[in-house]
Amino acid sequence: MNLLAIESTCDETAAAVLDDQLNVLASVVSSQIELHQVFHGVVPEIAARAHLERILPVIDQTVREANLTLDDLDAVAVANTPGLAGSILVGLMAAKTLAWSLDIPLVTINHLHGHIYACKIDSGKEIFPCLGLIVSGGHSSIYHCKSAFDFDPIGGTIDDAAGEAFDKVASMLGLGYPGGPAISKCAEQGDPAAIAFPRPFMKDKTRLDFSFSGLKTAVRYEIAGPGKPDFSAVQLSDQRKADIAASFEQAVIDCLVGKTILALQKTGLKRLCVGGGVAANKRLREALQTMAAQREIELIIAPFSLCTDNAVMGGIAIEKLKAGQVDTLDVDAFPGLIRSR
Repeated sequence: MNLLAIESTCDETAAAVLDDQLNVLASVVSSQIELHQVFHGVVPEIAARAHLERILPVIDQTVREANLTLDDLDAVAVANTPGLAGSILVGLMAAKTLAWSLDIPLVTINHLHGHIYACKIDSGKEIFPCLGLIVSGGHSSIYHCKSAFDFDPIGGTIDDAAGEAFDKVASMLGLGYPGGPAISKCAEQGDPAAIAFPRPFMKDKTRLDFSFSGLKTAVRYEIAGPGKPDFSAVQLSDQRKADIAASFEQAVIDCLVGKTILALQKTGLKRLCVGGGVAANKRLREALQTMAAQREIELIIAPFSLCTDNAVMGGIAIEKLKAGQVDTLDVDAFPGLIRSR
């Protein structure tokens, strides 16, 4: 079986071909970073237009790199939730068109579930049941993953995602976009204990939620005080920037790791799988590794290449195909977060 997977939920146009043993035959990702840098974040309309321009060339390149033709494809999968409405629709319509024209099954997947499934694809081992932690630009979520078909959301951010907070803080510090790598590089020379930024909900042992909006505000006040400052006019020494970046990064990590520990305790699970763009953060990975070793938790973190958005994680559709779960051509896009079947 040859599965073509398509990913277009945000600002990466991606496609991959996998076989039914989860071997990756080809993977192509077309990044839009250069289009969104000037805005310090993703502009939905620009993202959707870029997907329109890139989706067919990306699919064509992927199939060619797999040494296949369209007639060799046995099924097509596409992420239809969650994400940006316009972006999702581009990938979904491309997948529907291929499914109809080639008369092959169509399978829709949950983008967040795919981030966790990337851990299985890379490790080559069964990962379910597990606790799933997804940390990205748009999502910070905790799942009780009972199987590839049963992801139970048990915690998540009540406002901003961790990745979005990284982008905004990087912008305030004049570090560029995307914010995650920029903050991490700046923080290397800083003191993570220099500034006591808040850790929302860390003392509340009854809930598994995150909140990063107030943390962003605290960083803003630390940089320029209240009001509506022109951050480009704020003069900070390199060391001051590094201390702010390191202290902010540590606050985010403490929140993520702290609530993950609580989730492991509440569920009794002994396996933790982590995915999403922020999972590429070196200090977060180190903190999770230390925590897992201390508590005898099996830790599987998606490799760097599968942390940011990609189509390889669409391999979770193989599980659905084997179970006979396919979609009709009237399936819709769901930008908001939904649970898959």
